Amino acid sequence: MITRDITYTCGAKTLTGYLADGSKEKKAPGILICHQGGGLTGHEKERARMLADLGYVAFAIDMYGAVATKMEEAGPLMHELTSNPVLWRERVSAGIDQLTAQPGVDASRLAAIGFCFGGGTVIEMSRWASKLKCLVAFHPGMQGFPEKDDRPVVTKLLVCAGQRDPLIPPEARERFLKLMGDAGADCQLITYARAGHSFTDKTVARFNMPNFEYHADTDRRSWAAMRDLFDETMGPA
Repeated sequence: MITRDITYTCGAKTLTGYLADGSKEKKAPGILICHQGGGLTGHEKERARMLADLGYVAFAIDMYGAVATKMEEAGPLMHELTSNPVLWRERVSAGIDQLTAQPGVDASRLAAIGFCFGGGTVIEMSRWASKLKCLVAFHPGMQGFPEKDDRPVVTKLLVCAGQRDPLIPPEARERFLKLMGDAGADCQLITYARAGHSFTDKTVARFNMPNFEYHADTDRRSWAAMRDLFDETMGPA
């Protein structure tokens, strides 16, 4: 496995992502990783290495050019992008460009995964990222969906959500499923009964927020569901 930081730009913003290359001198699928609300941290870098161990080339993108040190700093960083869909897409596209530039990447076999804010990012990508074979969102926030969205869904999508997640109330799940149904989407929503928010993040308990907690069984099961979708859409790494 080869790992390294990659510094790149999007407009006037300097960003630093993290590459984990498990291709071993053969063409392999490329996986984009979209970070949680606080920015690119060890959580996403660990996931990149896990994917590289499976034979993928993984690139954890930097959406902010900064990392929040407190919860209250994360909100403005997220809002800058979610309130500006053009900029949001540009930041993602800049990361895709870095991923596909890697010599070990088979550009015909691309996917993206995201966590929390990054999960919301890949749900948004389902409306435009037609060159990707599939998208997987882990514990995304799902409260901001409109009543109607006429844009087509162009990519297969898997969403893994905790039933106890305060950012994914039942009515948000139902609205999401209706939007996907109206779009004729190839979409799965798996809800895990014992899990809350950030169930993949072993450090989230430090925030001491109700139902923000790591859940090992759900982490393992949702990762397995992701791998099944990868195998279905891209074949073996």
